[in-house]
Amino acid sequence: MKLLTSENPRKIRSPKSGFSLIEILIVIALIAVIATLAIGNIGKIFGGQQEKVAGIFVNQTVKLGFTAYKIDVGSYPNTEEGIEALAKVPAGKENRWKGPYIDKIPSDPWGNAYQYRFPGTKNINGSSGYDIWSLGEDGRESADDIGNW
Repeated sequence: MKLLTSENPRKIRSPKSGFSLIEILIVIALIAVIATLAIGNIGKIFGGQQEKVAGIFVNQTVKLGFTAYKIDVGSYPNTEEGIEALAKVPAGKENRWKGPYIDKIPSDPWGNAYQYRFPGTKNINGSSGYDIWSLGEDGRESADDIGNW
């Protein structure tokens, strides 16, 4: 049996490895289509998170501060005192207030102030509870409001 070497003219060649130009162009085109679809839908992908953040704040995060305030002062802040009563002592309540109950008053995910009312009218506790809500993306009272009811 004779081995084929580089000096041997009948050398067996293996096919070239690698990708052809057409294969590379097809892959680039597919990546471009996928990127276009992803960029076009990025608002839909992350858009629902703002509602979730507002919902978590009005239903869970601020609840602890309001509960601690009520235990110390005896009732929830009235509508005029608002959420600010959790961060800054309201007039006339200096002796009982042991806050701050929250570090700062946040804005909702759209940059608007959260709304507050006590006694509440929409929450499940009725007049014994408070209403807190975000006006939603449109910034006005409408069906897209996100509240603790």
